[in-house]
Amino acid sequence: MFDEGTPVTIGQPLTAQILLVEDDPGDELMAREAFGDDVLDSDLHVARDGEQALDFLYQRGDYTDAPRPDLILLDLNLPRVDGRQVLRTIKADATVASIPVVVLTTSSLIEDVIACYDTHGNAYVTKPADYQEFVAIVRQINQFWINTVRLPGAATN
Repeated sequence: MFDEGTPVTIGQPLTAQILLVEDDPGDELMAREAFGDDVLDSDLHVARDGEQALDFLYQRGDYTDAPRPDLILLDLNLPRVDGRQVLRTIKADATVASIPVVVLTTSSLIEDVIACYDTHGNAYVTKPADYQEFVAIVRQINQFWINTVRLPGAATN
């Protein structure tokens, strides 16, 4: 029974689980800055290459206790397994395909944009070079994907 004195949370989990797949330490630091303030209620997990990202997602190796991400921010140009292959793998697997993947990359090539959407990426964002713009973009992504839309993971929380 609903008690009027008890706060009710509808929609997203209390703390969103974000997987940032990023090999550039500077971009990782800027993303951590954006997610580090009190405005964003998210746990940021980082994979530094595509293989680590897939291990995190499928809870393999060092990531057996990894949470299921509510959102993946994916760079395209990654070592070991590139972001294009990571995106294809995620969107081809029904067990994880519903996790939104936002490609966040330096590439502004139209071929990359088209390939992202052809592979069912949820959004394509070219990283701005400016620090303040980068932080603002990451905050906007979080605001929309975590605080505005309703995600599949929220239905189970």
